[in-house]
Amino acid sequence: MTFTTRPEIMGTFGTATSTHWIASAVGMAILEKGGNAFDAGVAMGFVLNVVEPHLNGPLGDMPALVRRAGEDAPTVICGQGVAPAKASIAHYRAEGLSMIPGSGLLATVVPGAFDGWMLILRDWGTMTLRDVLEPAIHYAEAGHPMLPRVAATIAGLVDFFRDEWPTSATVWLPGGKAPEAGQLFRNPDLAATWRRLLAEAEAATGREAQIEAARVAFYKGFIAETIDRYLAEAEVMDAAGARRKGVLSADDMAAWQATAEPPVSADYHGWTVWKPGFWSQGPTLLQSLRLLDCTDIADLGDQPAAFAHLVAETMKLSFADREAYYGDPLHTKIPADTLLSRAYADARRGLIGQTASRDQRPGEIAGFDAQAQAAIARAGRRPETPSGAGAGEPTMAHLTERRGDTVHLDVIDRWGNMISATPSGGWLQSSPVVPGLGMPLNSRAQMFWLEEGLPTSLAPGRRPRTTLSPSMAEGHGTQLAFGTPGGDQQDQWQLIFFLRLVHQTANLQAAIDAPLFHTAHFQASFYPRGTRPGHLMVEPSLGEAAIADLRARGHEVEVAEPWTIGRLTAAARGANGMLRAAATPRLMQAYAIGR
Repeated sequence: MTFTTRPEIMGTFGTATSTHWIASAVGMAILEKGGNAFDAGVAMGFVLNVVEPHLNGPLGDMPALVRRAGEDAPTVICGQGVAPAKASIAHYRAEGLSMIPGSGLLATVVPGAFDGWMLILRDWGTMTLRDVLEPAIHYAEAGHPMLPRVAATIAGLVDFFRDEWPTSATVWLPGGKAPEAGQLFRNPDLAATWRRLLAEAEAATGREAQIEAARVAFYKGFIAETIDRYLAEAEVMDAAGARRKGVLSADDMAAWQATAEPPVSADYHGWTVWKPGFWSQGPTLLQSLRLLDCTDIADLGDQPAAFAHLVAETMKLSFADREAYYGDPLHTKIPADTLLSRAYADARRGLIGQTASRDQRPGEIAGFDAQAQAAIARAGRRPETPSGAGAGEPTMAHLTERRGDTVHLDVIDRWGNMISATPSGGWLQSSPVVPGLGMPLNSRAQMFWLEEGLPTSLAPGRRPRTTLSPSMAEGHGTQLAFGTPGGDQQDQWQLIFFLRLVHQTANLQAAIDAPLFHTAHFQASFYPRGTRPGHLMVEPSLGEAAIADLRARGHEVEVAEPWTIGRLTAAARGANGMLRAAATPRLMQAYAIGR
């Protein structure tokens, strides 16, 4: 019997898994009360804002996959807001910037997460707004145990908050000092915001009318107005080391809504895998599966070095294409059909050699030559050195406590409804708290480049190409929802998990517990947007012999601390209705619950 750090949860009633045990417990409680998977997911999302504020917030962003029982494919919910109307390259250049800072007010796009949750609740859920908001209000008002990593993040920013972001000091420094790990921590301003929103929403009659009223209050009412008033005057320090004003306005918020759209997909060894579109990095996982489809990957389960080498070299090719070709399909032409085609993968597969590549190698696609060359040139630049508040997502396992990250959740209910969501942004270290609201703005605009003619050029109304990337799959009688936080690592860790599940073990927990690795070889999505050619970070559990083998193949191997790479969670439903779930033991926060 395979040893796992935790049991693979099994049952038939329902399962909820996420990156924090409190959120998972709340999701299960919603299922117990008769809610469906979508109700549970929304409630969990709001609780994660409260208990992991260094990883996500209500003014952040959120893509999700939702799938009703019996549907052939999931639907993508795009809770990714767009660049404000005044967010032009010319304006940012006039501010003395060559790159968008990783924190501060110019890094902000329209907050998308809230409307994404409301769209799910209205069209897929069954419960009222009060039902799904009350748990978050409780933990914000009555308090929750402060995570050690949140405490450490705040402790590292005490002087910065006091000197530069006093509105953040009001919320994150109760009594004028950093909270201690394990301390009961409250955010009364956030609780008051949600109570006011509920009061305004419940002035309407009926579940859907109340949800619509909440959307109005958030994007056209008191929340948008409060943000607008603050940004009209605020001028705060950012990661580029200067005090600058933002460009987001109430008009930007009023003009935007979350949307539902079809996923992109690929088939692999009897499975179909679904991801958000090319405004996310999700298709890199699909491209990687195409490249691996005609290799010996299925036979490398007992050869960890060969497995890691093949997967790493595959991901380098997929992520090179991400940098060259991905962007918002509503604003730029994406060669999507080519990128996901078997013929394209067949032509690229021969680039995978026996030694580690140190080159950036996007594919050659007719009509897109300039984009490929521009991506190669960008990757060769020396990145700027941050001098302000760092707030990009961590790209290494040795997490710097001052950087933000992400959360994830997966839920399946007894009827077979499923949700997989990856909320992020609005971290406590990304932007100052909007006074009176108890929540900071997001910093997703740092995904854009301040150069014209790219699929990721900054432009008003354009979605940043986000790293957020939930997943669903189906094959051999099993339906699967899975994902992880981790910025550029999300579709690396998810690929490794999925390959192990398909080729090495059917046990979700075993696939999550197995040694993880990732590369920072390609262009980072987060400020200061660097590259580390040939880099490969591995967990020591891969084994000394495998690590030596990888070094002999030319990889710049960085050995992580034990049990520090990846924060995967997953849930599955078999053809017989049996539900299974698992969560990573890494960082000692994630938890799966079910019965």
